[in-house]
Amino acid sequence: MLDPRAVQSVSDAKAIVEERGLTHIKVGLFDIDGVMRGKYMSKAKFFSSLDNGFAFCDVVLGWDSKDQLYDNVQYTGWHTGYPDAPVRIIPSSCRSIPFEGDMLLFIAEFDDQAHNICPRGTLQRVIEKASNMGFDVSAAFEYEFFMFNETPDSIREKGFRNLKPITPDFFGYSVIRNSVHASLYHDLLALCQDMDMPIEGLHTETGPGVLEAALTYDNASDAADKAALFKTFVKVWAQRNEMMATFMAKWSGDLPGQSGHIHLSLTHQGGGTSAFFNPDNEYSMSDTQRHFLAGQQRLMPEFLSMISPTVNSFSRMVPGVWAPLDATWGVENRTTALRVIPGGEKSQRIEYRLGAADANPYIALAAALASGLYGIEHQLEPLPQVKGNAYEQQHPQEVALPQTLFEAAARLKTSKVAQEMFGQAFVAHYVATREWEEREYRKHVSDWELSRYFEII
Repeated sequence: MLDPRAVQSVSDAKAIVEERGLTHIKVGLFDIDGVMRGKYMSKAKFFSSLDNGFAFCDVVLGWDSKDQLYDNVQYTGWHTGYPDAPVRIIPSSCRSIPFEGDMLLFIAEFDDQAHNICPRGTLQRVIEKASNMGFDVSAAFEYEFFMFNETPDSIREKGFRNLKPITPDFFGYSVIRNSVHASLYHDLLALCQDMDMPIEGLHTETGPGVLEAALTYDNASDAADKAALFKTFVKVWAQRNEMMATFMAKWSGDLPGQSGHIHLSLTHQGGGTSAFFNPDNEYSMSDTQRHFLAGQQRLMPEFLSMISPTVNSFSRMVPGVWAPLDATWGVENRTTALRVIPGGEKSQRIEYRLGAADANPYIALAAALASGLYGIEHQLEPLPQVKGNAYEQQHPQEVALPQTLFEAAARLKTSKVAQEMFGQAFVAHYVATREWEEREYRKHVSDWELSRYFEII
């Protein structure tokens, strides 16, 4: 039988559908918040779509994660009537869904004008820029996520309070936990292997019910696909097993936040040698890696809303809980925003540690990569590295990060580099969605406000 991950062309996609005798196929794409939206499609419609594309209501680009319609975007809205937008299926994204028999899943992306604001399309443009500069890009994502013995109904009945994690207390890297719950770990590892989003490392993190998964590195495009699918299908797998998983940046004020770190490296096209590795330089850092690092550092404050995309993202960015507070860098330093990891030809890389688990993988990777490429283009130099605890040191104002989502969106809105790297259409649309997100937050009254102000003020 044809291996789903051997599918590369339209003819391959049709062949595997015929071979499996499928009447319907699952197709999905990712919206601005990284939520997968999709449907089952008949074989005839799927084959036609492979050849000619198909149409998907562009409301997917016009609503937030709660299906509330943006009132401040230009691309789509009531003023356009929410028409269909062209979409193309990616044949090479074919995957089996182990718990749906012979069912196949394909990723799609928006095409034509919608491609300019499509998250996957935006990343593809940045990857193309890297290619034009003579580089291939490798990336890997690491995610922390909390698991609960809850269901979508039970968390609502409890008002999202007093939730029960799958394990109690703090117990990082626990062999006891992963042995007692070995079947859970094995099921998750098998699911990710079967869906070609393999996990390189899986362990408990510090906190009740929190796990960390390091996905195996791949080329940048496939790495982002795998990260987006991982977040989606970990939630699916959990709910199918009477559990829930959350990738919120910080679900509890009493616990550390959840990161979504990105590892990045460049290789020269043709020879495939590392563009980051030079054994004759300090820390084995090539000039290219140094410039790449400098670009990431310089542009992190401007691109922050692409890395920390929700109001909740900024609840994670407080001292002492492993989230960076400034655009700092260090060598093997986990208190800085950028961690240079010295190694050899295959392992010299940069870890973009600012990322939160709630970020859209396509958009976050686009920001981390584009900023580095800009640094190479302009031969930028990083500020002096931070040694020791970055939280306890004073840093230059130029590396200070915005403190709120609204401030971060404003920085992106006025960023000439963002316009250059991502296009005016994407920046305008994305900024409007983040301004909307912050405005929606300001409509609510929190328990903290009631407790603090109701009687006293």
